[in-house]
Amino acid sequence: MIPPIPRLENYGLSPHNGFLPSEPPLQSLPDPYYSKWENIVSNLQGLLLSKRLRGVIDALPTLSTSRLRGEPEWRRAYSLMAFMSHAYIWGGDKPSDRLPSCISIPFIEISDHLQLPPVATYAGVCLWNWKPLFPDEEMDNLENLSTLATFTGSLDESWFYLVSVAIESRGGPIVPLMLKAFSAAWANQSHTVIDCLHSFAERLDELGTLLQRMYENCDPHVFYHRIRPFLAGSKNMAEAGLPNGVLYEDGSGNEVYRQYSGGSNAQSSLIQFFDIALGVEHRPTGSKRVESSESEEGTAPPNKHNFIQDMRKYMPAQHREFLEHVANVANIREYVEAHRSDRALCVAYDACLAMLRAFRDKHIQMVSRYIIVKSRESRSHSRSISPRAAPQPVAMTSRKGLGREDHRPGQKKLKGTGGTALIPFLKQARDETGEPAIDAWARLILSDGPAGESRFAKLGKVGEHADGEMEIVGLAGTWAMDDSEGGLCHW
Repeated sequence: MIPPIPRLENYGLSPHNGFLPSEPPLQSLPDPYYSKWENIVSNLQGLLLSKRLRGVIDALPTLSTSRLRGEPEWRRAYSLMAFMSHAYIWGGDKPSDRLPSCISIPFIEISDHLQLPPVATYAGVCLWNWKPLFPDEEMDNLENLSTLATFTGSLDESWFYLVSVAIESRGGPIVPLMLKAFSAAWANQSHTVIDCLHSFAERLDELGTLLQRMYENCDPHVFYHRIRPFLAGSKNMAEAGLPNGVLYEDGSGNEVYRQYSGGSNAQSSLIQFFDIALGVEHRPTGSKRVESSESEEGTAPPNKHNFIQDMRKYMPAQHREFLEHVANVANIREYVEAHRSDRALCVAYDACLAMLRAFRDKHIQMVSRYIIVKSRESRSHSRSISPRAAPQPVAMTSRKGLGREDHRPGQKKLKGTGGTALIPFLKQARDETGEPAIDAWARLILSDGPAGESRFAKLGKVGEHADGEMEIVGLAGTWAMDDSEGGLCHW
């Protein structure tokens, strides 16, 4: 029996905007009862710079969530709580390991309603944190977008979020397109499948171009020192000053510390949809591929814990459920493997894998520029200062464990905002993208195995050695991108 293809409307998805809301998010809560929340978030930059934020929040009353009406209001409230809580935790000389009850109680209630963790997720800072300048124009046009809230009030921070919003909007039509391809594969309509894959590959190429627009208005120095620290979670953040996580006070006296990953584009349902649609399988970071027999080709391995799977807990509930449904009906990889003699079909499928891998390559290069280079600049600067004169790290500008690297024995790797060492994760996710390639030559090009394993020359990325180390040539000479560095925790 052919399984039913999911219907977008059953999961709150838009055929045009994908996982973005079909209507722009609320710009403010309409009930004046919540005006204090709105006023604090609209003045976050000044409150943080003057170091008044924690005092202002501590004096807040604990507002009830019973006056929130409709999902748009719940989502707006969630974004407000996310910005206030992270500003409170990271916006002082030292990070705070407690959230006062005036924030934690409504934040937990709102999160429970939306089935999300009480932390600044990708949904809270990107999906539900934008507005169009002109509602009748396209939402994938960066010139037509603006943010509703930021920590710093900077163009750099707004641009950082809005590039993701534009990518979500531009990639939205891929979702119904690939659902159509699933149906066509069940009906053995190869021409329709090929057309869908061609459109998918073209759209992926456009997303890579959009991603590279990050460089236009988001300065690496501003991102690294001013924006990125606020996006950190409380999981694996002992070196950043939160050894136990964060205590969400509720007045009961029985509170326990909680640990959550921070905001991460790995929480984007769109990117995970791409992998599921193409049959790309991701393993726990560091795990090697186990070659299967011919009879097992195209079958998914046993579901194991890994970072990408864990990030689904940070997605809106309907998005998470949609991905689970899609995983049960996705059939493109199996269909292509069963029709290897159809050259046009195999080329179209491999083209999608190549474009998705190229997208991930662009992201690794971005991580290098925004994190690796800035990390080494910070380390070099700190070594040039006398230990006696060197200032202690300040929570708002230099989180140990978030922005510095140290090669002392036993020193842990730098972590991304999601709480994991990201360069190994990003490299492996990129390399796994090419594994399902059908054509032997395409599989060779998309493979990152050492050249010695094949009688052909290896066609890897320019400047990347067989062991995965990246050498970058720039105006200041060369430097190596090694696995001891953290990343943006994106894609």
